[in-house]
Amino acid sequence: MKPYEITNMIIDDDFYNEEFVTAEITYENQVYSITFKKEDLELVNAWIFKEGTSLPANLSEQMIESIREDVKNRI
Repeated sequence: MKPYEITNMIIDDDFYNEEFVTAEITYENQVYSITFKKEDLELVNAWIFKEGTSLPANLSEQMIESIREDVKNRI
């Protein structure tokens, strides 16, 4: 079992001629938003939502790779 759960995923087609995939996940009772370029799943940004604001997330490369693989399998 994975330590996180993808709770929502948005595929944003044709945004400034690029496509992005944003996955919302829960991990350790926190909500994160992670955006990848759809073409090659390169990480664009990762945010954690705390106390009504978003802050840059500090996720391990292993965690990002695992999420990337899940996103790849879903699209």
